[in-house]
Amino acid sequence: MDPRESFTIAARSIRSHKLRSTLTVIGVVIGIASVVTFATFGASVQAEVVGGIADSGANNVYVLGQPADEEGFQQALQPVFTEYDLDRLAEIDGVEAVVPRGSIPINAVTHRGDTVALQQATATTPEAVTDETLVAGRSFERGANETVLNRAAAEATFAENVTVGDEITVDRADETWTLTVVGIVNGTAGELPVGNFGPQPGLYVPADPFYESVVESPNANARLRAYPQATVIADPASTLAVTDAVETYLQERSDARQLAPDGVELVARTSGDFAEQISDVIDQITRFVTGIAVIALVVGAIGIANIMLVSVTERTREIGIMKAVGARNRDVMELFLLEATLLGAGGALLGLPLGLAVAWGGTRYAEVGFAFAPFWSALAVLVGVLVGVVAGLYPAWRAARVDPIDALRYE
Repeated sequence: MDPRESFTIAARSIRSHKLRSTLTVIGVVIGIASVVTFATFGASVQAEVVGGIADSGANNVYVLGQPADEEGFQQALQPVFTEYDLDRLAEIDGVEAVVPRGSIPINAVTHRGDTVALQQATATTPEAVTDETLVAGRSFERGANETVLNRAAAEATFAENVTVGDEITVDRADETWTLTVVGIVNGTAGELPVGNFGPQPGLYVPADPFYESVVESPNANARLRAYPQATVIADPASTLAVTDAVETYLQERSDARQLAPDGVELVARTSGDFAEQISDVIDQITRFVTGIAVIALVVGAIGIANIMLVSVTERTREIGIMKAVGARNRDVMELFLLEATLLGAGGALLGLPLGLAVAWGGTRYAEVGFAFAPFWSALAVLVGVLVGVVAGLYPAWRAARVDPIDALRYE
């Protein structure tokens, strides 16, 4: 049978049962749209998050304690990087600056009579605030009653926006600070790139005089300030060499090696390392959710198989006439398989733009950029077509095996 004639007959059969064909195709449309939606939204979130991490400082080396298991998370936050360690890290070739970061528990912050509850302020050094991150003002000075806020704290926390020059009051359990806001940054200052998720309010103060966490330094034989994390800012051309040197120092002769609790590993990580880890996690989540969406495709395949079996029964006499005028088993099988394939392909072609539209709406709601996932979209369309082929195989085989004599006598 001529392929064009087979296509015409198959299309006419689908059009003659519009409602039934539409209901059958809907299952495939939902499956394809679900796969494309989740895959595209995952790709968009991945591009937004990983891109933000990669851009947060390619020459930054983040020094921290990494817990061996979930129970060691709190231990990893203990201050173990002493000022002795910070000085030794600053002496490594290729290091431009070392920025410590410590947490100061607070109760609340007041601005122009409006008080909000905040759990912590971040103690760091002026080098944490760079020209690239500054939106307004400048960094604070060592020893000054000054602070820098991020935009989330300045614009969304209080009833009135905080501007450079305003004063805020920070309440602690045993004292109150009155600080002058001298700068506002976009994002975070001196923090790990994984801290950029979501618009979390950030309040940054100079470690001197506000940070009070001290430990006995094993190497300096004195009580020194100690921090749970630090950022080593390297010369961009020497980032890899600096990372290796920092890791070597941490493992061999640092205070942190002796002060770190059991089960906590001292590591040096770059933005690229964090980007790769986050990318792997998002990939796994996307695959898992997309795999769940594939269940809808299985339902669509069952619908196509069911409607094709019904079609074989309804068209038994037609099959007999076709064979009586010379149609071969292969021609009959080709006809029914083509009809099932058209249903699957139609569902795929309708599901693709629907999935992209839903994914686009999701990215607008989540306020992330839209990123097309060509591999998943092409795979979804291909799977939609294969669903039609696989679902139509048995009905087509069954139609081809119909005895022409019995078919002509079928009522």
